[in-house]
Amino acid sequence: MLLSLSPIILLVVLLFSAVQLFGADASYGPNQVALLIASAAAGLVGMYRGLTWAEVQDSMVAGIRVGLGPILILLAVGGLIGSWMVAGTVPAMIYYGVSILNPSIFFAAAAIICALASISIGSSWTVAGTLGIGLIGIADSYGLSPAMAAGAIISGAYFGDKLSPLSDTTNLAAACTNVDLFAHIRHMLWTTVPAFCLALIFFFMIDSGAATAPEQIAELRSAISAEFNVGVGVLIPLVVMLGLIWWRVPAYPAIMLATLAGVLTAVTLQTAVVEKFALNANPDATVPLIEGLWRTLFAGFEGTTSNEELNRLISKGGIASMLNTVWLILSALAFGGVLERTGILKQILDAVLKAVKSTGDLVLATVTGGFVTNILAADQFLAIALPGRLFSSTYDDFRLSRENLSRTLEDSATMTSALIPWNTCGAYMAATLGVATFEYAPYAIFNIACPLIAIAFGYLMFQQKPAEAATSSA
Repeated sequence: MLLSLSPIILLVVLLFSAVQLFGADASYGPNQVALLIASAAAGLVGMYRGLTWAEVQDSMVAGIRVGLGPILILLAVGGLIGSWMVAGTVPAMIYYGVSILNPSIFFAAAAIICALASISIGSSWTVAGTLGIGLIGIADSYGLSPAMAAGAIISGAYFGDKLSPLSDTTNLAAACTNVDLFAHIRHMLWTTVPAFCLALIFFFMIDSGAATAPEQIAELRSAISAEFNVGVGVLIPLVVMLGLIWWRVPAYPAIMLATLAGVLTAVTLQTAVVEKFALNANPDATVPLIEGLWRTLFAGFEGTTSNEELNRLISKGGIASMLNTVWLILSALAFGGVLERTGILKQILDAVLKAVKSTGDLVLATVTGGFVTNILAADQFLAIALPGRLFSSTYDDFRLSRENLSRTLEDSATMTSALIPWNTCGAYMAATLGVATFEYAPYAIFNIACPLIAIAFGYLMFQQKPAEAATSSA
């Protein structure tokens, strides 16, 4: 066990040192170096146990392969954000949003809006990459804390992602534990609804501390309308995106089509904006319309209005803005791949199971297993599937329905994935919303409350469905 823990201990020491030395910039290189060094250390453990270097390398490649889909989505979202900025879609969302949303209830309203959207389309990533971007912009306009706003957005996005029958994680948790999908969703209500209510109470009670005066909001709206065409037509890309996800079009093609909608909107409704952006970047541009659109997709949009606050809000996006996050994900997945191939991860989870003496211990072990796998493997799907496979027989031994296992996997693996900077979900949320993971994590109240409520219910023996009840209801 000490040998198995050595790469993990090394990683913890290196990550701690990176934060001490580089502070908030640790995610822009130092953390990646720490993960790669720890991967090498885990590989040495594997070779000591009889693996060849080729097998160690294959395990890294296999770990990275798991994240290629999310990485493609992440890169596509960078282009999406750029296209929606130059198309005026996000500026229009800010323009109308500051008129409708009251700063005093903004955080709660943001959580509810994102919850309704995500339960309809089943994707926390899509909600964060569309509505979330606009809501963060509105929060900035009001002078509200971006970290609190991101916490509210993520809380709402994960509420719907957890309960929607369209969600990948919801289907995976039910499938890997052999539980009926809708029975799984119904059983999750016992922990999910109280956790979201706690989050809403927190967001309603929190002091928004809005610092922006009404005249500043008026100036911002005036600057947006002077620079962009803010008619309802520029919201078409958002409608297209939500419609594609509602029709269950896979995420990557849906994002690409929504990006295309943004490009076409920019060409037809924001020609002057595109050409101005291109000529500011390259005064010698021969075809500024095409060059401006192209540059927006790979480098992001940069505002050049007379309003500096607006420039700060709209200077975002571009595929290049996601490359550091991709580096972080690749490094983390390589580490997770080695841990799984060498058996280190399984050994740690088995050790957790050995301490189980009661139902409460079993739920605690499941939550711990999901959280630890999220940290070490950097992928929420592995954090659901691996503990789901390992813990199933133990729930059977305790004569507990596997609905308890599927629910707890979601309370743990799905919820905590967004709280870890190098996990694919945490990295995505930080890159998309522009707020560091450790900054928004304390305010992702729903994501924090779910595993805690699950543990409490385990020890209280509340809503721990027995196996016989599952059989009779089936």
